[in-house]
Amino acid sequence: MLVLGIETTCDETAAAVVRRRDDGSGEIASNVVLSQAAHAAYGGVVPEIAARAHVEVLDLVVAKAMVEAELNFQQLDGIAAAAGPGLIGGVIVGLTTAKAIALVTEKPLIAVNHLEAHALTARLTHNTAFPYCLFLASGGHTQIVAVIGVGEYVLIGTTRDDALGEAFDKTAKVLGLPYPGGPEVEIEAARGDPSRFALPRPMVDRPEPDFSLSGLKTALRLEAERIAPLTEQDVADLCAAFQAAVIEIVTDRLRVGLRVFRERFGRPTALVIAGGVAANQEMRSGIARMAASLGTPLVAPPASLCTDNGAIIAWAGAERLARGLTDTLDASPRPRWPLQAPPPAPPIAPPEAQ
Repeated sequence: MLVLGIETTCDETAAAVVRRRDDGSGEIASNVVLSQAAHAAYGGVVPEIAARAHVEVLDLVVAKAMVEAELNFQQLDGIAAAAGPGLIGGVIVGLTTAKAIALVTEKPLIAVNHLEAHALTARLTHNTAFPYCLFLASGGHTQIVAVIGVGEYVLIGTTRDDALGEAFDKTAKVLGLPYPGGPEVEIEAARGDPSRFALPRPMVDRPEPDFSLSGLKTALRLEAERIAPLTEQDVADLCAAFQAAVIEIVTDRLRVGLRVFRERFGRPTALVIAGGVAANQEMRSGIARMAASLGTPLVAPPASLCTDNGAIIAWAGAERLARGLTDTLDASPRPRWPLQAPPPAPPIAPPEAQ
């Protein structure tokens, strides 16, 4: 099964082709990602600029993905696009393009939840069996999720305020580091002293597997204001202290999340990490040590598949297509789209007999 995937939910314009074999394993035939540089001047993604950039280059990105896969459109079995959640302008561009290709080629359309694409990445890279525990950490989401099957997700824990990626980016902004901030904080932390500043660890040792990052972010800002003007070493030490605090918080929260998973669903086949923040190597190392101490296998997809890309969208489309889950051309773009399906509405009582 060959599926084209299109990703335009934020500031990466991406397209890819993946192959899903009969045994459920996957292979990436092509994966083209074009990141937008214009947003760096604004310190964050500007939705209107992002949408216009997608319009200008998406056709070329799709064409390149098809050329690298050495395929024509008629050889595809389906067309997948991220239909949300994300910046609505970009989502519209990608989904509309996918609809046009599906209409012309008469191939099935799969409107993919971007979060589901991250949730299923481990099955593309490691053919991970269900059920597994997912740690999804990105700019907009921080969640611990039980992945029971395709389309079957149960939220175990989430953030009560900021997402991890947002906290990294805001920390970078406070310290005058360029956008995108997460990788810059990691670079600076590598040459800093994590013990110089005593930053809090919100929610650590709490029985519920939720996160809170706003207090940590505020504490860092206050420390930076206290010692201003900042030297290069000050910035490095603050980054190191922030990253160390985040890793301690994450490993503690995941330990609790895995306990809750085992109580509700039995032993997971693996702990899977996904999302842009999962590309942080120090965090991966900390999570790996925690998982090993519990005897839980850790599955960490390559960093290139943790950030936004078309391959994970194509794979989610292939997983759904293999189960006969397709969409009509009326599928709507969605700026918000929770991974967990809402509970079914209660049945409507029949009207009383007259």
